[in-house]
Amino acid sequence: MKIMVAIDGSEYGERALDEACANFVRPGETEMRLVSAFDDAFPVAAEPFAISAEYYQEMTEASQKEAEGFLNDAAKCVKERFPNGKLKLTTAVLRGAPAPMIIDEAEDWGADLIVVGSHGRGFWGRMLGSVSDGVVHHAACSVLVVRGEH
Repeated sequence: MKIMVAIDGSEYGERALDEACANFVRPGETEMRLVSAFDDAFPVAAEPFAISAEYYQEMTEASQKEAEGFLNDAAKCVKERFPNGKLKLTTAVLRGAPAPMIIDEAEDWGADLIVVGSHGRGFWGRMLGSVSDGVVHHAACSVLVVRGEH
C-alpha cells in the first residue's frame, strides 16, 4: 500500500501522521511519502511595488525551509517508530497551492491513500479554504481526514 501523509507543522498534521503510522503502515508492505506544500508569497498591499521583490523571494525561501523542517521532523518520527528500516519512506516539498499540489503528487506517485489533518495552520488557512476539503473532493484515491483531539 502506498500512503501519502500531508504535513504542515500543525497538531492536526502530527495527528494525521500518527494515525497513518498506527493504523495503516505495515513494514515491508507499505511505502510512505511525506509531503509538505507551501504557496508563494504574493503582494497583498494596494500598491504591489510597495515591498521589494527581494522580500517576496526571502518569504518564499523561508516557507520552503519551514516545509523542509516539518518533513525532517516527521521523517525522524517515522524512522524512530519503525527502526528496522523495512518501511520505504520518501519526502517531497511541494511549491504551489497545497490542495492541488497534494492531489497531483498523489496521482503522480500512485498513492492508494492520502492522510491529512482536518485543519491547517491557523485562521487565514481556514478563511482561504480548507486543504483537506479540497483533497477530499478532488483526489482520485481514498482520503482520510484526521481530526484533532476534542
